[in-house]
Amino acid sequence: MPSTSATVGSAVGLHARPAAIIAEAAEGLSGSVTINGVDASSSLMIMTLGAKKGDTVEVAGDEQSDVDAIVALVERDLDAE
Repeated sequence: MPSTSATVGSAVGLHARPAAIIAEAAEGLSGSVTINGVDASSSLMIMTLGAKKGDTVEVAGDEQSDVDAIVALVERDLDAE
């Protein structure tokens, strides 16, 4: 299972808005993806991580392309969009 470390880029961490954007993207992927072991397609589970800006999380999944897609979102400041 491919995995990559990612640094949280959103200004206030993985709270409701970034978690919802990430979960929506994860739902559309061909395989399953996790962030620190929790289902990336669940915004509630992502929020339970309590990840703050600058924290490092581990993104893992069935396909490297799926992992890369979620890593790109985790590292962006989704609050600024």
